Amino acid sequence: MIAWGRSLSVRTQLTLWYSSLLLVILILIGALSYRVLAWSLTQDLDASLGTFARVLQEADRWSGPSPEDALRDLLGPEMADKLFQLLDPMGRPGSRSSALRQRRLPLSAQAWRNAARGERTVETVVLTSGERVRVLTMPVLRGGTLVQLIQVGIPLARVEDALRRYLQIVLALGPVGVLLAAGGGAGIARVALRPVREMARTARRITAEDLAARIPPRGAGDELDYLAETLNGMLARLEGAFDQMRRFNADAAHELRTPLTVLKGEMEVALRSERSPAEYRRVLGTSLEEVERLIKVSEDLLLLARAPSEVGLRRARVDLEPLVLEALDAGVRLASGAGVSVSLGQMTPAAAIGDGPALRRAMLNLVENAVKYTLPGGRITLSLGQADGLARIVVEDTGIGIDAADQERIFEPFVRLDEARSRETGGSGLGLAIARSIVVAHGGHLDVQSAPKAGSRFTIELPAV
Repeated sequence: MIAWGRSLSVRTQLTLWYSSLLLVILILIGALSYRVLAWSLTQDLDASLGTFARVLQEADRWSGPSPEDALRDLLGPEMADKLFQLLDPMGRPGSRSSALRQRRLPLSAQAWRNAARGERTVETVVLTSGERVRVLTMPVLRGGTLVQLIQVGIPLARVEDALRRYLQIVLALGPVGVLLAAGGGAGIARVALRPVREMARTARRITAEDLAARIPPRGAGDELDYLAETLNGMLARLEGAFDQMRRFNADAAHELRTPLTVLKGEMEVALRSERSPAEYRRVLGTSLEEVERLIKVSEDLLLLARAPSEVGLRRARVDLEPLVLEALDAGVRLASGAGVSVSLGQMTPAAAIGDGPALRRAMLNLVENAVKYTLPGGRITLSLGQADGLARIVVEDTGIGIDAADQERIFEPFVRLDEARSRETGGSGLGLAIARSIVVAHGGHLDVQSAPKAGSRFTIELPAV
């Protein structure tokens, strides 16, 4: 079976499986029908023996001709293949058919015991000549006393010949039927798999540069249409992933190009003429800021790419309350010069399985985002709770808010909304993407509820332990 899967086409495999299954079915049906036919012929023989024995019993009572002559006159040609013999109560032979010649129909011990009880016995015996005969031993009782035994028999040669011919016919026609079925199965498989070949040809024409093409369904509503819908869904997801990757690459290149352009410009200006040490220090300071920005973007990109795998390497029970308190301290420091207050809301101890430093990074990103987009005089509240088997961390602010159309976009890399395009306040646009990546890697969810000029509410949900 393994070799089939590696070397043969699906159509050939289907034909072979279909033919093999049909062959097994024909063998089983042939064997069963052979047994049924043999049983039926034997039952007919036994019924014929019973009739013959009763006729013989009546013929033996007549005066005149011998029992054989009387039977021949009565049965005519049907007497040709029938054997009989009459026995006294002690089993001594009396009259018998001339076809037996010097032979006798055996009287088995079981037949003798059954006759003594007044019961018939039907059995298959072998004569001294090697001939197989079906024999009926019937007792004759008078007043409850055994007075005679009648044995009648029919050779099994004709039955065996009939069974042999039937077996030969089955063995001759069975392979022919299998070959015809194999040919028909191959044709059916070719027709049935034709839409699959068409799908394969269409799929080969689809490349990474042209993922908009789709496999047309046949409209039959069958398994092949389901396969086409599945493949089209996969292509749609791939198209979205490739588009996102292209946007990500373009945004990453733009994000890295800007500080590099600033560095190049500062250095070119500094090298055009002699500068004072103070001017060189200023250029070096500006360059250092841009280098730090580049390092920060590079670290964020690396973390965004590796967050799921790294979280999967370190998993342990994490108490979330200390992480929330650390995020609170960081938020207080960040908001100290922005005129924004950061405080704790409701705190209920909760724990989750995961990576503590990664979860801390996700919370810090949410707090940093809240501080950036909350106007002076606003407030930020951190809360922790547990319900329905989920640990919930909430970062709520009174900031500028987010339009409903933008609430999913903010979790995409390098997305900075119109009110926050400034590089000074908008950052690299990776913070929320990193936060969601970390939360999803922990089997949780990160969602936002917001409205323009009404603040935002970010909620992390993690499986609690």
